[in-house]
Amino acid sequence: MELSGILSGLFAGIVIGLIARILVPSMQPIGCLLTIFIGILGAAGGLALASAGGWQDSFWLTFITQIVIATILVAIVASLFRRSAQ
Repeated sequence: MELSGILSGLFAGIVIGLIARILVPSMQPIGCLLTIFIGILGAAGGLALASAGGWQDSFWLTFITQIVIATILVAIVASLFRRSAQ
């Protein structure tokens, strides 16, 4: 993999993670690095789902799928961190 591919994946993870964090109501006790990691996982999962569903050529549908997956992951991880802090 080239450096440009790694950097674009990292940037996509940052953007998708931040959007997902904004969409989850309440405060999340997770840090920036975990948000980026969740964003990268959401981006990869959304791309895999779009490829399996056959709509990988549609940028917006793939992007929305990535955000939905990342939002679900942020909600799950935030709830796990809240429980461990109590």
